[in-house]
Amino acid sequence: MNQAKLVTISAMRILLTENIHSVAQEKLIDEGFKVDLLSHAPSEDEYIQLLKKYDVLGIRSKSEITQKILEQNKHLMAIGAFCIGTNQINLLEANRAGIPVFNAPHSNTRSVAELVIAEMIALSRQLGDRNILAHQGEWMKSAEGSKEVRGKTLGLVGYGHIGSQVSVLSEAMGMKVVFYDIIKKLPLGNAQSKTHLGDLLQEADFVSLHVPETPETKNMISGKEISRMKKGSFLINASRGTVIVIDDLVKALKENHLAGCAVDVFPEEPASNKEKFKSPLQGLKNVILTPHIGGSTEEAQYAIGLEVAESFRKFLRFGTTAGAVNFPNVELAAKTDVTRIMNVHRNEPGVLGELNGFISAAQANIQGQYLSTDRHIGYLVTDLELSPSHTTAPALVDQFQRSSRSIKTRVIF
Repeated sequence: MNQAKLVTISAMRILLTENIHSVAQEKLIDEGFKVDLLSHAPSEDEYIQLLKKYDVLGIRSKSEITQKILEQNKHLMAIGAFCIGTNQINLLEANRAGIPVFNAPHSNTRSVAELVIAEMIALSRQLGDRNILAHQGEWMKSAEGSKEVRGKTLGLVGYGHIGSQVSVLSEAMGMKVVFYDIIKKLPLGNAQSKTHLGDLLQEADFVSLHVPETPETKNMISGKEISRMKKGSFLINASRGTVIVIDDLVKALKENHLAGCAVDVFPEEPASNKEKFKSPLQGLKNVILTPHIGGSTEEAQYAIGLEVAESFRKFLRFGTTAGAVNFPNVELAAKTDVTRIMNVHRNEPGVLGELNGFISAAQANIQGQYLSTDRHIGYLVTDLELSPSHTTAPALVDQFQRSSRSIKTRVIF
């Protein structure tokens, strides 16, 4: 059933799960929204029931927002991923339901980059193994296999927000940086772009992965790619758990083709801190395993909370969808003395004419109109010179929503 929203700001309810930083709740409450926090990632059935009384949802990486959840909660106005990745959300289904999905692509960049730098040094100096031995009472004072990172070559697979930050920090330590990206990127500093992944793998002493989870990146580093890496080199993955074929990595480590690795993300991860973690990489020499903590710093979580909360605020108050990953992007400013109607509809010919026909018949004056579309949907924002008390606005919203091609309509006075 098509959805029409006339709910006031003060009546909007937002659910934030998975221990999202409290600054997000504070910011949204200050804006007049009702906000509830949950510390865990609800199951599919739990989400289906919980969301019936909420207008907006905020999650982190452990929640799975499935087609079933979205089909039974099409009233949702927006979803926020308080992290970089959005693969835990069925973006296509959210799009078709008229639900924009926002994320935080910038806020934890520095935290992940610093972890990668720390792991490069730790691997090069075998700090993980030597730390464990010292705790066990063994004194392993030796320079064998321990090297500086200065003068070594770092190969970055993916040169986005995080990869480019790692590039700058690595150069500051005297490293040479090469990178491979499927999209042409402007090199920072003295970094050099490589046309082929294989060329990067053959040249680098350290290979660090910074790619999203897509069908193209799944299992992109298998035995074939690892065999092309220099003997005695290191592999670091702080991107997505599905990028590396773990069994092939284990084989390369046991055969001493790789001198070590650092892995922060895994194909299968515990749903909470209470579950046990198992991996074929456990117990291997010079292997650093961390529990998906690349962006888990207090600074990053605070910044993420602010970033996504701000996206919610701008969307709920003004209708702005700039930054949404699955939705036509429209940047809107606040206006006084207008009634703003926002309509999501199927992207088909004639919709704009039909909706403007309703406005014309109501003899309402359009002050401004904005339309953006993607393959499936259109997002139309219309500013009308109508006062909040004018009876025309609710009637128009009802007409918009009764259009056979409308998905969702909302009004801001």
